[in-house]
Amino acid sequence: MTFFQFESDFVQSLRCIPMQVRYKLDTCGVKLKLEHWNHFSDAERQELVERPCESSAEVEAYRNHLQSLVTQHQGSPAKMLSIDEQPDWKKDVIPEQVASKIEECGVAIADEQWATLTPMQRFALIKLSRPSHENKNFVPALQEFHLL
Repeated sequence: MTFFQFESDFVQSLRCIPMQVRYKLDTCGVKLKLEHWNHFSDAERQELVERPCESSAEVEAYRNHLQSLVTQHQGSPAKMLSIDEQPDWKKDVIPEQVASKIEECGVAIADEQWATLTPMQRFALIKLSRPSHENKNFVPALQEFHLL
């Protein structure tokens, strides 16, 4: 898996949790905080980037490995989250929060354009459009995904 261009300022050091790992976290239902991530070694972070998390067995193995790492470093496992069986990034309709954020940027995209994005691209836009996120990478992501 590759990193997005808008992540280029931190992917070499993996000082922040990259989107592909955040995608895996949502897939396996683990609430990993940046504090947890910062306690992992470089090798542990890289392994979490590379470890597969697609099939049911891989998702379970990823969750178990991740919780083992968190427990090893923090003394207790990370919080678990419910797993959405049909998350917005798998749907061909632009989620309202993304549509609102796109509109704030003075852009209009159609559901047909949303449908051409990969699930990872959709996931990134959903995460970057959240009110609790600093959002500085939203416009660069739109540019990278040829929506601007």
